[in-house]
Amino acid sequence: MIALFQLFLGFFIANLLGYGGGPASIPLMYDQIVTHYKWLTNAEFSQMLALGNSLPGPISTNIAAYVGYQISGWWGVMIALFATIAPSATALILLLKILQKHRGSVVVKGMTLLVQPVIAIMMLALTWKMSSDSIHSIGPLQSIIIGIVALVTIVKFKIHPAFIIVAAFLYGGFVLPHLS
Repeated sequence: MIALFQLFLGFFIANLLGYGGGPASIPLMYDQIVTHYKWLTNAEFSQMLALGNSLPGPISTNIAAYVGYQISGWWGVMIALFATIAPSATALILLLKILQKHRGSVVVKGMTLLVQPVIAIMMLALTWKMSSDSIHSIGPLQSIIIGIVALVTIVKFKIHPAFIIVAAFLYGGFVLPHLS
């Protein structure tokens, strides 16, 4: 019972404060999942995040379903998903009414624009934490090469990130073991 309450609380807090949707919630979920409750290690979170990004649907619900199941089975899935969806659904309904009423306000425009750099820094901090595991496990050269190839294929060639993740899985499973 305590585990279910902790699941609810951890995901509710992360998603209540995760302004900007799934990508903004990921660093907050990381804090709850890895740092606070220690449900997953940094490496496990990185693997789960990569897999969750390759699956259809919002990343925050993919994370909630995975962690919820790991901690408390199907009850954990339901509690974690509810805690993930409830804050944004409630806030969406309330905030849309307020924003529609004040959509021309300079204050509202300023609030929505100025939160974007904060979200960007949160994502960079998460990237830094996750990349340290990669550097330690496969080395800096491999990490940099894989990162550059992923960046170029996504940005320049507009290849969907799911294909890049699958390619990284294949490379890590079939090529990387033979390089050592």
